[in-house]
Amino acid sequence: MPAEPTEWHPGSFTKNYSWGPEGAGLRELHEAIRQGFDGKTENVPRNEFRKRILTIGRPDYIPINFFLYNFVRSGVDWIVADELVFQAVNFNYSKRFDSLALLAFNLSFVGHWKGAKPYQSRPALWAHHYIADRFGPELQWNSKLATANDIQNFVSKSARYTGEGSRKLSTNLAYLYAQAGLDGLKSKKVERWWVDALFLTLDRILQSRISQNLPIQEDSYDSYLIESGFFQVSGNRSVEKDLASKHLVRLYRACGGIHRFNDDAVRERTDVLLAEVANYVANNDNPIAAVHSTNLRVMKSLPKVCSLLARFAGFEVFDLEDLENMDTSELARENIRRALEALGAQGIKPSISSEELMRILRGE
Repeated sequence: MPAEPTEWHPGSFTKNYSWGPEGAGLRELHEAIRQGFDGKTENVPRNEFRKRILTIGRPDYIPINFFLYNFVRSGVDWIVADELVFQAVNFNYSKRFDSLALLAFNLSFVGHWKGAKPYQSRPALWAHHYIADRFGPELQWNSKLATANDIQNFVSKSARYTGEGSRKLSTNLAYLYAQAGLDGLKSKKVERWWVDALFLTLDRILQSRISQNLPIQEDSYDSYLIESGFFQVSGNRSVEKDLASKHLVRLYRACGGIHRFNDDAVRERTDVLLAEVANYVANNDNPIAAVHSTNLRVMKSLPKVCSLLARFAGFEVFDLEDLENMDTSELARENIRRALEALGAQGIKPSISSEELMRILRGE
């Protein structure tokens, strides 16, 4: 991970991005990513991204400098197709996208490009620390208290902030937070956007290490997450989230990490014949859902080619459409039934039925 700059710079965030009317969320960002990547989860040259955005009459400096990840290869600036891009390209706009995009912004890992100053790799540290140091521990994740005045007071009091003024930055940030919604950060439950956010954070961390020619150790992913500040900016921490992160890190590794959008790289990680995987994917390349049996909220959408690898990581795999229409309580009962059968095979007999256990879990 890049060393955190000692100074906070406002950068181009002081310009008005025109997010749209209140309640519109981050639809403009969702559209910009889809347009800039031409509807594909593939890395794109930064200049090409900018040209495509011009066709829809949108400014590009906020998406490419604050939300997406940049790198230089062979003298060419590129923008990475990571989890944020995968979600924008494959799924319609939703409030879940807002929460994921907000995490990308608050995490503030955007890489580098030719001509960029060192501090631009972490362009929104003022937002990162507002969430990690003020909004969570002091305001207790109360979105009503994240006002422009409160943000300005926090930023202006920091000796690290270098801008001549903080009002414009504070009003823009407060509006962004109001549009995207900070309410989801208060929940201690595992939610789908949080699952995606963990994958996105690992994407950004590993891309950063690659850019710095630093080694990547798969058994250190948990440590990378902690060092990045992920748990401080991704909402109210809980035992449920901590346990889920262990399963999700295992899934992330199994599916190839930052290479999971490269079909050939994923196939190389499987122990099955290439033809078998190819036939499996050829019929339908829509994303799938991987669900962990210990907690049905630990659900991750993945490229279709990751189906077999997700099973190797201990997840059950479903078509997204089937999962949306599924009675999750029935799935939970099936998992309990399997667990009871496993106990029975060991000679351990439960004193209640699976139906009774379900009623207890539902609080009936």
